[in-house]
Amino acid sequence: MASARVPDPRANTFPLEPEVAVLRRWFDHAVERALEHVASLADQPAAGPVPTPADFAALDEPIPEAGGDPCPLIDRIVRDWVPKSFTAAGPGYVAYVPGGGLPTGALADVVSGLTNRFVGVFAAAPMLARLEMTALRWLLDEFRFPAAARGVFTSGGSVANLIALACAREKVLGEAFSDGVLYASDQAHHSLPKAARFLGFPRARFRMLPSDAQLRLAPATVAAAIAEDRARGLRPAVVIASAGTVHSGAVDPMVELSELARREKLWFHVDGAYGGFFAMTPEGRARLAGIERADSLTVDPHKGLFLPYGTGCLLVRDGVDLKRPHAMVSDYLPKLQDDRDAQDFCEHSPELSRDFRGLRVWLSFKTFGAAAFRAALDEKLALARRAAEAIRAMPGLELVAPVDLSLVTFRVARAGDEGDRLTRALLERVNARQRLHLSGTLLRGRFAIRICVLSFRTHSDRLEEGLGQIADEAAALLGRASPQVGG
Repeated sequence: MASARVPDPRANTFPLEPEVAVLRRWFDHAVERALEHVASLADQPAAGPVPTPADFAALDEPIPEAGGDPCPLIDRIVRDWVPKSFTAAGPGYVAYVPGGGLPTGALADVVSGLTNRFVGVFAAAPMLARLEMTALRWLLDEFRFPAAARGVFTSGGSVANLIALACAREKVLGEAFSDGVLYASDQAHHSLPKAARFLGFPRARFRMLPSDAQLRLAPATVAAAIAEDRARGLRPAVVIASAGTVHSGAVDPMVELSELARREKLWFHVDGAYGGFFAMTPEGRARLAGIERADSLTVDPHKGLFLPYGTGCLLVRDGVDLKRPHAMVSDYLPKLQDDRDAQDFCEHSPELSRDFRGLRVWLSFKTFGAAAFRAALDEKLALARRAAEAIRAMPGLELVAPVDLSLVTFRVARAGDEGDRLTRALLERVNARQRLHLSGTLLRGRFAIRICVLSFRTHSDRLEEGLGQIADEAAALLGRASPQVGG
């Protein structure tokens, strides 16, 4: 048998190990293109053109056997492909829930990607795991969770909600859980019933209860449902509140819901993926009263802390509850920790392999300070109030929900299908101008337009410009003179 051929390290036989000089050229080029992109964000359309079949065809190719210089590829990605998407990092993107793309997140990813340390097990990178624990403790302290609380960074709110319901199932119901019932409003995020389904709950056991006139979950409605289910021999298990719904930004009455959950011995979960971080400000804290009472709390740093997508978080009041559904022994792993000051993240989430998400949060707070984030969040609340005032003054338009946080919903003030048709037309006309990108939703079965102000790059200049365009397009659509917007 012929012996295996070992490559000669002196020859150019290791193409996956470029010299530092080559790497420097690649990274300099990529950073230059990326910074040019950031510098042009204010002038880019708020949403780019839809890709053509030819655009997609350019990516339909077999795997390349031979490689080449990545710099022209980076040029093409940034120049040709990135623009054909929502400009979610730009000042005019107020659709859905914006993600920020704070530059320190990119810096953190460069460092973590190149150093490539494994933080899923504490023993593999103790200092880096402890750094991530510090970032989590900062958030736990901001939400006034007790010393026994633990957290974990996730890929986003959907996974955080999944983990939260797994913790609740384990704590309240145990292994036989098909008779357990979860309660949320009809405005709750779709990731919650999806998480319940993934966890094995029958679909009927996730009860989406009708919200009240202000699109909030009324405690009396939940209490009646709990009593009904107990009478049917079922086991009520989880009450879910929204700290800012994705539809209208409505904030459920968390103080009352937490008291109900405690009386009934149920788990109280708060989905604050969109709105939770407003609790970092005095005004937001008042509007989110009771959020600190949660047994588990989902927040998304890639929303309220303006970080790049892929940075979610779950905070749990008792760290034992977070560990219970995830702890697993495997002989090949390093010894796992019993010390409170040494967290094995693999024992607090479904993931073993994971990226070093905590560095994005830690580096951003260390670079800018918490005060800068508080000021930015206060600004978003003020901008939403300004938008609501302006729309309320526009003839033919009406607000359709209270403005609890930074999300404003409105529609053309016409009844029935005619109002829906005109509201959809107004959305299309404003978006066609490409300075604001708005989105829509259904509220009480009727179409409404959403303005969600949450980008750290959205300021009063762009908002006033966009409000003027809404007024102009509404006047043209409805045949009225547009009101003066500005000031």
